Amino acid sequence: MSQAYDVIVLGGGTGGYTAAIRAAQLGKTVAIVEQDKLGGTCLHRGCIPSKTLLRSAEMFAAMKESEAFGISVESAKLDFGKVQKRKAAIVEQLHSGVQYLMRKNKIDVYHGKGRLIGPSIFSPRSGTVSVELPDEEILNLVPQHLIIATGSRPRKLPGLEADGTVVLTSDEALQLEELPKSILIVGGGVIGVEWASMLNDFGVEVTVAEYSSRLVPTEDADISRELERLLKKRGVRVLTNAKVLAETLVTSSEGAVLSVETKRGLQELRVEKVLLSVGREANIDSIALDNTDVRVENGYIRVNEHMQTAENHIYAIGDCIGGLQLAHAAAHEGITAVEHLAGRQPHSYGAHQIPRCIYTRPEIASIGYTEQEALDKGFDIKTSKVQFKALAKAMILGDNDGFVKVVADRKTNDILGVHMIGAHVTDYISEAALAQLLNATPWEVGRTIHAHPTLSEILGEAMLAVDGQAINL
Repeated sequence: MSQAYDVIVLGGGTGGYTAAIRAAQLGKTVAIVEQDKLGGTCLHRGCIPSKTLLRSAEMFAAMKESEAFGISVESAKLDFGKVQKRKAAIVEQLHSGVQYLMRKNKIDVYHGKGRLIGPSIFSPRSGTVSVELPDEEILNLVPQHLIIATGSRPRKLPGLEADGTVVLTSDEALQLEELPKSILIVGGGVIGVEWASMLNDFGVEVTVAEYSSRLVPTEDADISRELERLLKKRGVRVLTNAKVLAETLVTSSEGAVLSVETKRGLQELRVEKVLLSVGREANIDSIALDNTDVRVENGYIRVNEHMQTAENHIYAIGDCIGGLQLAHAAAHEGITAVEHLAGRQPHSYGAHQIPRCIYTRPEIASIGYTEQEALDKGFDIKTSKVQFKALAKAMILGDNDGFVKVVADRKTNDILGVHMIGAHVTDYISEAALAQLLNATPWEVGRTIHAHPTLSEILGEAMLAVDGQAINL
């Protein structure tokens, strides 16, 4: 049995369903093949459940600090079971919303395992999707255009395999029924520091071991230093330049014992749980790419600026192409792919034009080049840094840690990068993204009227500070 469509999307995560909706809006017949649940990693095992837990952790921490606001709470108690129920309810509500969008846009959804087959009686070119349905029936879907959006999974660390009980990935950690008393987080990237912040707020004894010289090494060095300072201030143990010796791992019913090699020597750690947070790898090994001419480099599908693969009717988007593995990046890649296959002229975004957000306490948000990246690219730069302590709204919130840093081109006055660490910065990084899209100068953003008192005022001040014109410094 076969069915033809204008566009078939392999994978129903954020990038996949966004691409499907845009294709339907452009009058295409569309199908999605998804082996699990619509919404993908972001909705079910990533962004949404983790940020829901982070919000509960933030609330718990705020209650413990309420005395400073003149509010006495005699016994703030954590019911982790209810925390998990709230997370599940939010995920399910959003999942229902995605299912509704499929019905609204008349997108056919096939739940099953999809793999690609080469030219056949169904199609003269590769890209036909063979779908194994739950009842083991095989259905062949024939696309005019195929979009691969199969996402990613937690990367494994050789010799330190997750057992789902003591050694966990983020997938298993999200399903914990009880909080551990102590945990070692292997990896101090985005996922690692978010879990460190969350679990610390929940009262867990947290150690982070990061192989490089600093936490979140892809962020600006000033951001890394401030995050490490604040986590340590809260009691998180941070080990950088740290190599976890997988061969020393011993697990038992009581937890794990393993050694970490640092510049200060060998350290033996005893913890109840170990969380592996060493990045993610593409889900492309089971879709039979070898039946196509699609190229894979360093474990990711290679695409051009239009998201086309080496076969021009096959596109790929999201985590499976590497780069910034972010839901909003995948969504825009999906739109780019669809508009290109529809013969339009989509706007292509460079990686430096995509906002990056980290939901620690305090939050981190950035866009553009770090100071070092700008210098490495040969820019003659000017910078500014404005502390949240200068902001009335931050004082009102009782959360005035952090700063905003701006990197600009001294010759052209272009904004090269904006780096923020502080309360709710993820909510207003989009102003910096818009400024970059419109080629605004620091002066133009600084002279934009920012309401008072708001946290967004700091962005205006930091932009003015680039040229020594800040008012409140």
